[in-house]
Amino acid sequence: MNSINATIITIGDELLIGQVIDTNSAYIAQALSKIGIPVTGRIAVGDNKESIIDALDTASKKSSIIIITGGLGPTADDITKPLLNAYFGGKMIIHEPSLSHITHIFETIHKKPMIERNRKQAEVPDVCEVLFNEKGTAPGMLFKKEGVYYFSLPGVPHEMKWLTDYQVIPILQKDFNPDNIAHKTLLTAGLGESFLAELIAPFENALPSSIKLAYLPNFGMVRLRLTGTGKDKNALENLLQTEFEKLKLAVKDYLVTDADETMEIVVGNLLKQRNQTVATAESCTGGYIGHLLSKNAGSSQFYTGGIISYDNRIKTEFLDVPTHILQTVGAVSKEAVEQMALAVRAKMNTDYAISVSGIMGPSGQTDEKPLGMVWVGVANREKVVSKVFYLRFDRLRNIEVTANQAINLLRLLIINKI
Repeated sequence: MNSINATIITIGDELLIGQVIDTNSAYIAQALSKIGIPVTGRIAVGDNKESIIDALDTASKKSSIIIITGGLGPTADDITKPLLNAYFGGKMIIHEPSLSHITHIFETIHKKPMIERNRKQAEVPDVCEVLFNEKGTAPGMLFKKEGVYYFSLPGVPHEMKWLTDYQVIPILQKDFNPDNIAHKTLLTAGLGESFLAELIAPFENALPSSIKLAYLPNFGMVRLRLTGTGKDKNALENLLQTEFEKLKLAVKDYLVTDADETMEIVVGNLLKQRNQTVATAESCTGGYIGHLLSKNAGSSQFYTGGIISYDNRIKTEFLDVPTHILQTVGAVSKEAVEQMALAVRAKMNTDYAISVSGIMGPSGQTDEKPLGMVWVGVANREKVVSKVFYLRFDRLRNIEVTANQAINLLRLLIINKI
């Protein structure tokens, strides 16, 4: 048998042309990682028989586990099931539990008669183990050949997730007994990836061989993840915690949180713990900061709302930015964002406020104000603080980075670091 590792094969022309983003592979890889099974390859192929067979042949030479998603639907381009039937030398039969389930879906949910095309979804090769799909009409399948496990799952994400969690993972844990795996993640801000690596090089060089360190930079922040593997779960968790405490100490000046949390969750928790509130005044981010602050349950406890002041008229009429500031130093300025923060905090009667104004691109720059120049302001009841950033990405990423930097600046104000 090949070493215990997995290859993920995603099937569908829509994936290759970029019409659909492959989120299935990421979900499956994360699920496998949690039980100690590494993913050593990911292959995307179109709805083409030869390409799929080549992918299966290639994967089976290096992996003991192959997980396939896609191509199990009722239409002509869904060729995975008949192909696997031929590949493993089977014949198609009706799986009665699946047929009963599909019939129930059409009679009680869709209120429509089931046509032959849908009935055929209950057909499976007689050489597979059927993975009952509680969430949809296409059953999953497990084939075994020469010690290699081949799982075939629907491409519909919520069906794939259910089958992965409740069918695939339990089978793999029982049959492969992989090493235990554990992760510890923290979030840093204020130091770039290369400088951070230099800072913690002594720690990284002294890590036990069973523990690995990963750098995960994103939006001006860097997550650090420790991953440990071992047969003894308690010993592994104790060792991982010991090393994690050393890591926290090494990055203490840049540590945001010692949990695997986003910046907006960290700040939201800070505000909830203090029973405090925040409002936003956004120009260049168009409401994205408000979206981040309000997207998680419980955000109404600390986020009151915001003003999207994209046009200068809104800045003057609703945020009291004097016309002379806009005419002299402009909307993208320290003076403008500080007034925006002060005004929105006062008008919404909150403890804190965030304001932003910048040039996201791809146009709008001047000699004095280049693309990616962004002013961020934060205020509380005693003071207002502002900071300028010079970003170098495309428009969407500039917006995302700005939002995260703005929320981090608020965090620093809340904890009295600025």
